[in-house]
Amino acid sequence: MRTVMPRDLTIPDQRHPEKAHRPETARQPKPAWIRVKAPTSAGYRATRDTIREHRLVTVCEEAGCPNVGECWSQGHATMMIMGEICTRGCTFCNVATGRPDNLDTFEPGRVADAVARLGLNHVVVTSVDRDDLADGGAGHFAQTIRAIRHRAPGTTIEVLTPDFLRCGPEALETVVAARPDVFNHNLETVPGLYPEVRPGARYFHSLRLLQRVKELDPQIFTKSGIMVGLGEDRQSVLQVMDDMRSASVDFLTIGQYLQPTSRHHAVVRFIHPDEFGAFERAAWGKGFLMVSATPLTRSSYHAGNDFQRLREARRKGLRMAMDNGLNNQESRMEKWSGHEGTGGDEASLSSSGNPRGIT
Repeated sequence: MRTVMPRDLTIPDQRHPEKAHRPETARQPKPAWIRVKAPTSAGYRATRDTIREHRLVTVCEEAGCPNVGECWSQGHATMMIMGEICTRGCTFCNVATGRPDNLDTFEPGRVADAVARLGLNHVVVTSVDRDDLADGGAGHFAQTIRAIRHRAPGTTIEVLTPDFLRCGPEALETVVAARPDVFNHNLETVPGLYPEVRPGARYFHSLRLLQRVKELDPQIFTKSGIMVGLGEDRQSVLQVMDDMRSASVDFLTIGQYLQPTSRHHAVVRFIHPDEFGAFERAAWGKGFLMVSATPLTRSSYHAGNDFQRLREARRKGLRMAMDNGLNNQESRMEKWSGHEGTGGDEASLSSSGNPRGIT
């Protein structure tokens, strides 16, 4: 019997076997505005130890996030559930591809315990794509949300989900019914680049997913993000913003794409911080409640602080709407008062099809 050796996911060719046929592209040196310090703090080590103790996977490590040192030093980590192997093979992503293991039924509890141990005010839970599961892992997401609510009731919860492309509508409904505070699903790039960058996904399906969340529960904040530097143009980015707003997305993130290995999609261009500033101004103008657009922006970067600002933006909008409603009501009352005794009110009501005296 032939012995099958386990994969070593630290070796790029074993981590990404689906990319073996792709031509190698040398990675460009990063510009000065993308340099980050190596993680060395005691806070970083404490977070790392908690993650290891609970046998958890984080997208911070699996995706090679440049902000891991900053976030972990503050006790923030993005939990990645349902394993470390994804069923998709997006050309931008550093998460390993292949056949995943069976779900760990105890994982939701371990995630909840880690959240409580870290004392998180806000937690982000994401996952690999699990096209091998009938519900795409929706039930596991819901169990994790409920476990966190039980173990850490004061923690707000943000989920970053796959697209549930091969599932029925009940998959999304299961996650929404668990009532996360924020539902995030990234569009990742402009639609014209999907065949090359995100071949297993469908742009308008992802857009509809975000729209459907709002239809199911308007109180849940929705969030989505894209990378730039993949070869898109400015107009296509602005069009994605319009598409997101048409789906009532509340929060937009835009960050610089960084090439994980020579077999991944190449960085076409490093976008200057001034251009990110222009994207941010455009997004505010389109009506997003919250925008984060910088070279180092990632979906979970400063997610807790951004959630507080997002919630305050909604409250401010509601207060303004109430104030405008009261002002309009007072204006109508003044107009009504001015018409009393002149017969104008009777004529006005009569013309509206509701004449005085008819009950």
